[in-house]
Amino acid sequence: MPLLRQRRFPRARRSVGAARIFAVETLPEWGYRDRQDDIHLCVSELATNAVLHGVPPGREFLLALTVDDASVRIEVRDSGGGVPVVKEGGAEETGGRGLRLVHTLADDFGVTAHNPGKTVWTVFKAAPVCDAGERRS
Repeated sequence: MPLLRQRRFPRARRSVGAARIFAVETLPEWGYRDRQDDIHLCVSELATNAVLHGVPPGREFLLALTVDDASVRIEVRDSGGGVPVVKEGGAEETGGRGLRLVHTLADDFGVTAHNPGKTVWTVFKAAPVCDAGERRS
């Protein structure tokens, strides 16, 4: 049976770090330690995008973590307009590489439109680890 934990965060820069801590604390608690660096980077990028581009003033974004025996799914939902696009960043550009990193690191990536807003999601193939360090089957 999948595990789900979610939390809302205000539109504030401090929410990016709080979202990352939420993931850092939740996934190991469930036994998921594989690919932590990739997952934490993607949580940071998706939360940053929600704060900078997706969440209208006075609103919040939602971070949801779902795990099953073979994967970790991260979802960031906000009520802002527009659909994020993975861009090919040029050497001279100073921004716009976050979704490219997410797309590259994750095993699956997508955007689900809602009215209002959207959910940007990623999936990582990862299995929980038992106390003895062996993967559960």
